[in-house]
Amino acid sequence: MAVDAPQIKSTSTEQCLKCKECGNEYPLEARFVCEQCFGPLEVQYDFGGLDVAEAKRKIQAGPQSIWRYSDFLPFEEQPKSVLATGMTPLIHATRLGAYLGGLKNVYIKNDAANPTHSFKDRVVSIAIAKARELGYDVIACASTGNLANAVAAHAAAAGLDSYVFIPTDLEEQKILATGVYGTELVGVKGNYDDVNRLCTELSAEYDWAFVNINMRPYYSEGSKTLAYEAIEQLGWEVPDRVVAPIASGSLFTKLFKGYNEWLDVGLVDGKTPIFHGAQATGCNPVATAFENGNDFCQPVKPDTIAKSLAIGNPADGPYALDVARGTGGSIEQVTDDEIRAGIKLLAHTTGVFTETAGGVTVASLKKLADRGEIDPDETVVVYITGEGLKTLDAARGTFEKYEIDPTVDAFNHFVPTPVTA
Repeated sequence: MAVDAPQIKSTSTEQCLKCKECGNEYPLEARFVCEQCFGPLEVQYDFGGLDVAEAKRKIQAGPQSIWRYSDFLPFEEQPKSVLATGMTPLIHATRLGAYLGGLKNVYIKNDAANPTHSFKDRVVSIAIAKARELGYDVIACASTGNLANAVAAHAAAAGLDSYVFIPTDLEEQKILATGVYGTELVGVKGNYDDVNRLCTELSAEYDWAFVNINMRPYYSEGSKTLAYEAIEQLGWEVPDRVVAPIASGSLFTKLFKGYNEWLDVGLVDGKTPIFHGAQATGCNPVATAFENGNDFCQPVKPDTIAKSLAIGNPADGPYALDVARGTGGSIEQVTDDEIRAGIKLLAHTTGVFTETAGGVTVASLKKLADRGEIDPDETVVVYITGEGLKTLDAARGTFEKYEIDPTVDAFNHFVPTPVTA
């Protein structure tokens, strides 16, 4: 049964698609690059007529999903979706903060609590709703794993055909968690950049909604809801710092957009958070550009256990650099061993088991704390974007398992003395 929003008339605030480079404007249709300069397009809103008090009331009275933010999403009316997405936990990670040197206000935004256990449920919900509005009945994507899961599941729930394109060497858990929904699963011999290039070509041949290609301007808007939710869950306060992973750079830049939209319209007071991005050293084009002072990202060939972040030629990399530099933040990079340690640290201190992307983010947070860059009283929101059960291999060898005979003597001989008898 579809999850309906309350019967509240939505005030349409979207205006057009606008090129991020030259400013050329287009109607709200299925397109993703500017015809004039080939720059990326994004949804441009006009919030001039927004009643801020009424918008806040509607948010608070809205459904426990991303559709509570419909006034800030690209739809005339509040859509319906079968799988309710969003309103995931914001955990006050006191033990993690204490481990990191007495940080009092570290919060984990755990988006593994979504229907397919990653933040991709947000962007797919938006993309499919817009695709249906525009008349598409086939959904497709290029994916490093989490997006594949989300597209397959949401398309199945909506009764739409889907095609999912992935690198052939993707983690088995993510392949199984995609194929089970009945999608047409296509493995491509190559890395994600090869898959994305193929899908871009196919989008010109087939009248399909490729969620992260011809639907990308709408798809990417779903990431803003992670900023909105954090503000709400912090009691309508803006955090001092944000730490988030970077793959294409879209999530990072849309978080920035989300925080600033609510600041600009006056829903909250304060200033833009300091933004810290997180990459793996095995796929670090944005981190390298940041370190070298470049305003462009040199493509790399990915080689990291963090496959969900393994985009060697990030489309939004230059914009991610602008966000980090403009807010006084940074782009961190961590090794595979540090990623595994980050997964373990988060699990040991919070009870949250994250996939490798979250290991990248937590390890980057630790680097910031070790350098003394975070004031103990600052509020820091750390974004965990996927579930650890999707990347089980990363947890192998990180803990010890005892094997004993079924006797008390055997237990006492092999296992350390219990804390309590």
